[in-house]
Amino acid sequence: MAHQFFFNSYILDNLPTPEKGFDVVQDLSEPRLHMYVTAHGVKSFFVRKRIHGKDKRIILGTYPNMDIEKARSAVNTVLAEALKDMPSHRKKISFIDFVEIYLTHKVHREENSLLKLKRGINLHFKDLLKCNIQDITEEQLNKVLDGISGRAMAARMQELLYSMFKYAKEQGYVKQNTMQQIEQIKVIRRKRPLTKEGLQKLYNVIQEEPNLTLRSAFLMLIYGFAPKTKIFKMRWDDIDFNHDLWGEDPLSGKAILLLQNLPQDGEWVFMLRGHLHLIDPRASWHNITIKAGIPDLTMDDVYKFVKRLLVWNSDKDILRQNMNDLLFELLDYTQQPNIY
Repeated sequence: MAHQFFFNSYILDNLPTPEKGFDVVQDLSEPRLHMYVTAHGVKSFFVRKRIHGKDKRIILGTYPNMDIEKARSAVNTVLAEALKDMPSHRKKISFIDFVEIYLTHKVHREENSLLKLKRGINLHFKDLLKCNIQDITEEQLNKVLDGISGRAMAARMQELLYSMFKYAKEQGYVKQNTMQQIEQIKVIRRKRPLTKEGLQKLYNVIQEEPNLTLRSAFLMLIYGFAPKTKIFKMRWDDIDFNHDLWGEDPLSGKAILLLQNLPQDGEWVFMLRGHLHLIDPRASWHNITIKAGIPDLTMDDVYKFVKRLLVWNSDKDILRQNMNDLLFELLDYTQQPNIY
């Protein structure tokens, strides 16, 4: 059951975050208004209503970007809009045209990630692109999924198709989600092998890497709290040493120290010959993981491990302090990393 109280800025600003998952609180002034509070400190207003026979939770906005009074006044409007009959599109639409609509309204990714998704759609769904979405059958969808190499990839494409047809139904392009009738592809999820002890071993081995660019980039996988693709594409222009920021994100103290001791003579922080940034040094990384005794470890396993342990806070100074505290807890700093 949700905790109930009169929403005000002081209380919402000081709500405790759960250790994992999310908590729900309810406004006594407008009982239909609720708020999610996640373990990362994100606070989202939402309303809950049974619409067309299904329980729906409609996100209104995040606090404090949306203030309390605006959220309260939005409840009636949002619920009235949700209770309207679903639109019905009599004119047929091709799957490829619907994909553009779906990507525009439902997918929010950076440019490179979006291009990668589009390439996957063109590759795996090529037999569907010219079909009208209203005419696509369960048999066609099963055939497409059966033709995808690798269960993990097939499972991801199945999830994408399910989301697409769900949105198509919501927008009135199809009467039912055809993907609901298709058996879910079972995938054994890979267990991430990193532990605190393993991170310490990895850290020690990285310091022995003779190549300055690789050593610094691999250390930033730990210090930077960001995925490898973002780390490897760091630009000097995006780093503000006066305020310890990388774009809009705070940098840990160890990251600042490492970056300040690197030569700043190009566009990219981790630059290769030919003025290109580091892309995917998997061979060097594999050698390091072998020496550390964690051969199955990927570069993004490191990011996901430290990010999961980080206590998120919307205040940049507090978040930076949380980064520093976590790195101090995880790593033995009696031996400073050799970055020269």
